[in-house]
Amino acid sequence: MKNVLLPSVATWITTSFPIIRMVLLILMVVLALAMIIVVLFQPSSGDGMGAISGQLSDTFYTKNKGRSLEGVMKRLTIVLGICLFVISVLFFITVVIYPVGA
Repeated sequence: MKNVLLPSVATWITTSFPIIRMVLLILMVVLALAMIIVVLFQPSSGDGMGAISGQLSDTFYTKNKGRSLEGVMKRLTIVLGICLFVISVLFFITVVIYPVGA
């Protein structure tokens, strides 16, 4: 099948698409595994549980949660999710530009 989207692109670019696609796929797998590990190591938050029993949860720890390990893990989860999204979009762009069978 002739690629109509890239008629005037140099051959080294079209031959490098499988390599780029493989690198992006490996990055997606590594980021997905890292995200799974980070999510599994996050402590469960029982924010709504104190409201049932009438307990107030305004402690020093809850006020400074952003600087704690829990805050770092939440930010890391967000960053890993964004990176995973961007890399997967780039991967599927390479598939659209240069199909696997082309």
